[in-house]
Amino acid sequence: MSEASKFDKFDRRILEALQRDGGLSNQALAERIGLSSSPCLRRVKQLEDSGVIERRVTLLNRRKLGFTLTAFIQISMDRHTPERFDVFESEIQCCPEVQACYLITGQDADYLLKIVVPDMDHYQTFLLNKITRIKGVSGVHSSFVMRRVVESTALPLGYL
Repeated sequence: MSEASKFDKFDRRILEALQRDGGLSNQALAERIGLSSSPCLRRVKQLEDSGVIERRVTLLNRRKLGFTLTAFIQISMDRHTPERFDVFESEIQCCPEVQACYLITGQDADYLLKIVVPDMDHYQTFLLNKITRIKGVSGVHSSFVMRRVVESTALPLGYL
């Protein structure tokens, strides 16, 4: 039995509802998915205990907070050794500007970063004072987001 096949329609409804609004009260969630409060609470607790629900977060409006520049940065490393990758990954985790960091393949780059900063001046400071100072970084290629067409944190639960 696959991991995904153990979810019934109520589990999927809970996950879909919480992906849209993680701040729903148990009562509101129960009403939305068609369960009473106690069984709903038990199911949510089980989904949390099993690690399916990792955590709940609040999404902030980046524009209203002045974060107007989003960039994707491809990073190339000088050597492909576990030690080099460990150093890079350790350093990059300390950068609050980094929203995502992926070790990738199929490109000339080794890592792909998604970063958010207030503007181009802050981007330049981030690049020159943080990224290029990480030992082993040998190349940087940046692309800047002009407009968000689709952006979601929700997983496509129709596959469950």
